[in-house]
Amino acid sequence: MRVFNCTCGNPLFFDNVTCTACGRWVGWCPCCAGISSLEALGEDRWRCTTCDSTLLSCANYADEGICNRMIPEAPGPGLCDCCALNETIPDLSVEGNRARWARLEAAKRRLIYALDRLGLPWGGAESGLEPPLSFSFMGDTLKGDEVWRSAGPEERVYTGHAGGHIIINIAEADDAERARLRVDLGEAHRTLIGHFRHEVGHYYWDLLIKGQDEAAFAALFGDPNEDYAAAMERHYAEGPPPDWQQRYISAYATMHAWEDWAETWALYLDIASVLDTAGALGVTLGPPADTAEAMVRRYQSLGLILNELNREMGLLDFVPEVINQPVIEKLEYVHGVISRAAHARAQARTQAGDSRLAV
Repeated sequence: MRVFNCTCGNPLFFDNVTCTACGRWVGWCPCCAGISSLEALGEDRWRCTTCDSTLLSCANYADEGICNRMIPEAPGPGLCDCCALNETIPDLSVEGNRARWARLEAAKRRLIYALDRLGLPWGGAESGLEPPLSFSFMGDTLKGDEVWRSAGPEERVYTGHAGGHIIINIAEADDAERARLRVDLGEAHRTLIGHFRHEVGHYYWDLLIKGQDEAAFAALFGDPNEDYAAAMERHYAEGPPPDWQQRYISAYATMHAWEDWAETWALYLDIASVLDTAGALGVTLGPPADTAEAMVRRYQSLGLILNELNREMGLLDFVPEVINQPVIEKLEYVHGVISRAAHARAQARTQAGDSRLAV
């Protein structure tokens, strides 16, 4: 993630809506692909001070205070490319849900930024991708004054993915609930962005591997056609194999080939995003890494420093994972899938005359 700059010279960060120094409104400009200060033109029209484009606020920015992305000037109000992916948003009549929705959208915007940085294709129904990408943010059925409670199966919203549609239970946007689940499930980390990275991994399995590269996938991750329900029942009854850390990035990855892929994909996005941000902030890690193994080594080197700093503050380790050689081999496969998809996307844009700037 880059750090941007206001016209006054103050640094701007990805989630800013105003400049903390001069008070100017700021937002994400899709034309120059960055956070920029904005000049009001009236009637909700704005000028990007970086590239001089005329922009409109995303409706969820102007009306809901949830988003900070702008859209190119067009007739009528509309949603930005991120918000347009939503099929269901939380029930805003429930106290606290607006703040939870804002946290979910902030994590989703970071996910989309990372996908663009990697050159990956994504888009809704109008994109022509099969399957298209979409999101629903929903909560469990509530009773009485309770906010979070144990619910029956018919009342639960399960975070997951099916056919390009990602569902996130909004309880994950509640810090206390997420911390409870992290402890109950024995997870080193449990974060909103982590959920998005994992679930979008399932989406990219459907988009980039299913029916295209399943034999190579199976050689590393196992049979994707194994009965998922039976695998899940076995996992929760028996737990992971005792030597799982030698071959998997998490205990959950041992359940099924799909989950091993999604957990490995999420780790790759973790690594790529951390290294990208470190580089943007001037942390020198050497020449560009062109393999997953080189990325892992830099991530681990940075992790040694950050883990010790976190421990001095009594915080969780920044890099808790043990990344053994079998996991690196899986990461190399993910790296290859992403590289091929990015190359194909770039070629398609060139042929279509798409001159949009890369982020």
